[in-house]
Amino acid sequence: MSEGEGDRLRAEKRRMSSNSALDLSEYRRESRAWSKRPIQDLPEDVLKRSLEVGVIPDESARAATYFQIDRSVVFEAVQEAFEGKIEIMSTREALRRYKWLKDYWWGLIKPDQDEFTMLAESRWDYGYFIRILEGEKVTIPIQACLFMHTDNLNQNVHNVIIAEPDSEAHIITGCTTHTNVCRGLHVGVSEFYIKEGAKLSFTMIHSWAEDLYVRPRTAALLNEKALFISNYICLKPVRSLQMYPVAYCRGDDSRVRFNSILLGVGSSTLDVGAKVVLGGEGCRGEVITRAIATDRSRIYARGFLQGDHSNTKAHLECRGLLLSDNAMIRAVPELLARVRGTDLSHEAAVGKIAEDQILYLMARGFSREEAEALIVRGFMDVSIFGLPERLNLEIKRMIEATTGRVL
Repeated sequence: MSEGEGDRLRAEKRRMSSNSALDLSEYRRESRAWSKRPIQDLPEDVLKRSLEVGVIPDESARAATYFQIDRSVVFEAVQEAFEGKIEIMSTREALRRYKWLKDYWWGLIKPDQDEFTMLAESRWDYGYFIRILEGEKVTIPIQACLFMHTDNLNQNVHNVIIAEPDSEAHIITGCTTHTNVCRGLHVGVSEFYIKEGAKLSFTMIHSWAEDLYVRPRTAALLNEKALFISNYICLKPVRSLQMYPVAYCRGDDSRVRFNSILLGVGSSTLDVGAKVVLGGEGCRGEVITRAIATDRSRIYARGFLQGDHSNTKAHLECRGLLLSDNAMIRAVPELLARVRGTDLSHEAAVGKIAEDQILYLMARGFSREEAEALIVRGFMDVSIFGLPERLNLEIKRMIEATTGRVL
């Protein structure tokens, strides 16, 4: 490793472990124990918040479901039509059931990566294990929900997702809080293993509280001809979000795409990025970000593309809209080519809504506010996610409902 590369990695580690104004001892660990029950039997206020992040109580519309409240697993089941095709359970149960899972556990992320991964290892509160069996094509989404019900709670989860060879699936995971939750700390470690010829799309929707700190730590390993699409949506206020998932394209002809739609509201700080390492012949990668900053929010849109093999290609794109003079968007693209024959590119554009677009819509009968809302919704186009049409419409409705209340 060169001296410059070592300096960059050390700087990255300092940024990821930074905890300005964050004292881990301030957060409580005690919470109510929830009994297991069907999702439709959960309290109405819990159901309402879960619906906002894509979780639905109708089990017939989801291939499998995992639901965790604070430190309690309240539901885990596979729809009858998909039994023998999917496995879903808590990671504690999975480790008890499968000795081989230890080979995957902390296989992509080091427990001592930063203080948050160390916290997740030492004070681990379940998390989900999802496995799509070899050759199975799961035609409707799998869903998971990580719910924080207790104010000022520290919730630490560790998830493992395995897509076996030639399998296909779509996962929707929603993370949210009860309306009475004002502050807290959520740490989520997620490790993805996408095996030969497997295709997995993972859509994560966050809806947190205004004084919540969120620290996801995610890594994915792609084998030969694997496809991984990671979609991230954050449309609600959060005190501080910091995430920087990494995908290792080790198998030849593997492909990864990270898509993010971010809406900075209030005094939120969103530090969101993704890293793609191209390590196999013919690998492809994309990091696409759409960011809108309002009020006093701060958005850092990061991306890192690393070409370690010839005949590889990746693209980084960030587009931002600034809707307030007190808000800020900073695009931070990085490209690192280690060999000849890798093709890395990036483009970024940050600015306000074009006045001619507003005037065009106003000339057709819309008010200025309606025109701005239409432009913003068009900017947050979920077609970049590459999802099946039914799932695409489902997420589009959620975005339109949320932006309608915020803008």
